[in-house]
Amino acid sequence: MFDLIIRNAQVFDGLGNPGVRADVAVKQGVVAEIGAVTGSAKQEIDAKGLSLMPGIVDLHTHFDAQVTWDRTMSPSPALGVTSFVMGNCGFGIAPCPAPQRETMVKNLSVVEGMDLTSLLTGVNWGFETFKEYMDQLRDIKPYLNTAVFVGHSVVRTAVMGEAGSEKVEPSPQELEAMCQLVREAMAAGSIGFASSFSPNHSGYGGRPMPSTIASEQELLALTGVLGETNKGVFMMATGSRATPEVMEKVAINSGRPAFISTVLSMYNPANPDLAITYYDKTAEMRARGNEVYILTSCQPLSFDFTLAEPYPLISHSAFDAIKNKSADEIKKVYMDPAFRNALRENLKNPKTGILFLGDWKYLEVGETALAEHAELEGLTIEALGAKWGKDPLDAFFDLSVKENLETHFTGKFFNHIDEGVAPLLKHPSAVVTLSDAGAHLIYMCDAAFGLHFLSHWVRETGYFSLEHGIRLLTSEAADRFKIPNRGRLLVGSPADMLLFDPATVGKSKVATLNDLPGGGSRKVRSGLGIHGVWVNGCLVHDGKDYVDLEQGPGHVLDRFDH
Repeated sequence: MFDLIIRNAQVFDGLGNPGVRADVAVKQGVVAEIGAVTGSAKQEIDAKGLSLMPGIVDLHTHFDAQVTWDRTMSPSPALGVTSFVMGNCGFGIAPCPAPQRETMVKNLSVVEGMDLTSLLTGVNWGFETFKEYMDQLRDIKPYLNTAVFVGHSVVRTAVMGEAGSEKVEPSPQELEAMCQLVREAMAAGSIGFASSFSPNHSGYGGRPMPSTIASEQELLALTGVLGETNKGVFMMATGSRATPEVMEKVAINSGRPAFISTVLSMYNPANPDLAITYYDKTAEMRARGNEVYILTSCQPLSFDFTLAEPYPLISHSAFDAIKNKSADEIKKVYMDPAFRNALRENLKNPKTGILFLGDWKYLEVGETALAEHAELEGLTIEALGAKWGKDPLDAFFDLSVKENLETHFTGKFFNHIDEGVAPLLKHPSAVVTLSDAGAHLIYMCDAAFGLHFLSHWVRETGYFSLEHGIRLLTSEAADRFKIPNRGRLLVGSPADMLLFDPATVGKSKVATLNDLPGGGSRKVRSGLGIHGVWVNGCLVHDGKDYVDLEQGPGHVLDRFDH
């Protein structure tokens, strides 16, 4: 007898083949039979009119802290994800000697837009080493299959403490200590090494995140550990200092695949030819035998924010004036003509990798704090300026100050024009992922990237066939990161499955929950058209709610293809 039979579904194998009407039988967490299944099962589901695909593989998340208090990894299971990778951009919490815990989470709270109180009270510090962290994950028994990067900022902090954000050149002893931590992590089952040189990544109190001040030589030394072990992949959040050419150096030095994550590879109408050059350059690198790819977002890069926490703007040097200041002091800065003029100059000559480039028609009033301003909700800042007879920049700050910095703004910064994004998604250098699930919780929730792809890029625009879109979200993602046997629905494969209605699949609007430790808030989405999500044959979400399980069915992934 089988444990589960899903009957009459349109079954997609995740390898790009067209769907076929079939039954799928599961036994002991593995796909046992596909076709006209004649046996019986403990549970049978009639999936007539629905499609069954492998679960979505999310290569870019930041659940490192959340998983220690929430083994469901909400909201990802509700959004069709069955396997994920965390520790991206070099941010995480392991390894972490006890004296560095506060520094680690304070930096994490800023760079990942997470409530500091939630981190300080919620993280379960049952570990110091990377191996101990992996062991704790196994004890947690997560709902999803979990892989972990060891991170550059993490090992810098572990070795150097707060000096990791101040000292550009480590001593030879410090550098060797960092390399040793990477070796230990790889031995303990890390999927690879991650870093960031992005100017958008700032830490606590205005300090840079440790990796962003590191030298190229330090990066090559740490990624060289992957070459020593001949395993693992490298992931980099790039900025002006980490070009595709630098990534090729890493790939040559380590002999391992390298993946870029950067706003510079997102479509920007102000510089429409820039992104595609990244894709074409990396294709040329692979032709030379050096594996370099781009982690590609399929969604507009959008943030919900207030000017009390202006994350999308903070990389402009004018905002240095608000760092480490109280709310009242920040309001005074915003009213100062000198600050506004400084920002105007920043917008005239923005640094590479900056999120907001001064196009006020892509920034709008989301939610006002005062009833008298409710009529302004939904207006672009360009329109607000016209309404008030002011420069849009002045209208933007004036409204926020009037509302005690409580006005919520929504910005669409990149990737918001289909005609520009589609060629990137179709490019052979693209790896469709980049959800940032678990991060930027007070600003956005992009964790539903896979459902957005199925609804927008497959159903609504027709840029991709359903079988092609499913392959990009499943087997291709798993294969690029060397994750064996995931992202496919084949006899003998783990039964990671998503049952959905292609006619209605999609993502909900963003909602705010106050469910983090200590009452912290976060932005979340739910899935539409989802009828079930299984991880290793166990139902984790029924399309309406999480299944209450004594222990999660997810595996801690620690063995990868070479």
